[in-house]
Parts: sequence; structure tokens; C-alpha cells
Amino acid sequence: MSNLHELRAVATDFLAREALILDERRFRDWLELLDENIDYDVPIRIAMRDYQDEFPAGAFRIKDCMAHIRTRIARLESDHAWAEVPPSRTLRVVGSVIVEATDRPDEVAVISAMILYRQRGSEALGDVIPVRRHDVLRIGADGSVKLLKRRALITETVLHTPNLGVFL
Repeated sequence: MSNLHELRAVATDFLAREALILDERRFRDWLELLDENIDYDVPIRIAMRDYQDEFPAGAFRIKDCMAHIRTRIARLESDHAWAEVPPSRTLRVVGSVIVEATDRPDEVAVISAMILYRQRGSEALGDVIPVRRHDVLRIGADGSVKLLKRRALITETVLHTPNLGVFL
């Protein structure tokens, strides 16, 4: 599938379905969307003059591989995920999707903007977390799509949400 128009449609559909699955807290279904070699990073951002200097090398809020993600999901499904009691109710809005070919025919680079609304309990105001995501999707010969890499750049330098117990 080399046509960028087709790849954009595939990527946009994947991101929309992924958002719905995560909003419905169907974490086991989300795992099925991840490549076994997933690299999931949320770097720390600091306020600097130049954009390229805002992300210090080796500084992450989250740096997960598949084993870490499985552990996080198992914890969310247990009674021991204190950061998610009560569970977050979320709405992910994904847009501004840009698709670029890579040097590998089975991979596509996808940049998207996401606004994550998150609310817990019944009275507290919700949080809005703006994120720019840089993904790599692996497209199988059978047409299956898997998330191989995600670098989620949170727009804020100081988080106003109490934790990052949700997936970006």
C-alpha cells in the first residue's frame, strides 16, 4: 500500500478506533493494536527558546515497552491502581493527521494532534491535555495495522492533571 492517500485513510481510521477503545477502557483490545516491539515514550518538556531544545535527551515522564504496558494494564485491572480510583472518564479527539512514507514499505510515519479530556469522580472539573503524537504504524501483508512507536509530546511543561494514569 504505497498510495499516501490510502495510507492516510488507514492511519486516520486506526487512530479514531484506537481513541474509542481507550475511551471505553478496553485495554486488552488496545494491546491487540500494539506491535510486540512497541516503543511508547512521553518525554519531559521544559520551557526553552528553541523547540528542538525543549526535550532533554533521556528525560521521560513515561518510557514503556510491551512488558511495561502489559504491567500497567494488569495494574489498571486490579484493585491496586490508586491513581485511577475512581477510573478516569476520557474523550480523545484526534486530528491534524499527517502521513509520510518511511524507508520501509511496511511502515508509515503519522503525526497527529490529540486533545484528551479527562474527568474523575463526579464533582471535580476535568483536565484537558493537549498532545502532539509522532507514531510509526506497521502495516501487515494482511492489511492489519499495529502501533510500533509513539512519541507523545505534551504541550504543557507543567502538568495540571494529577497523574498520567491514562494512555496518550
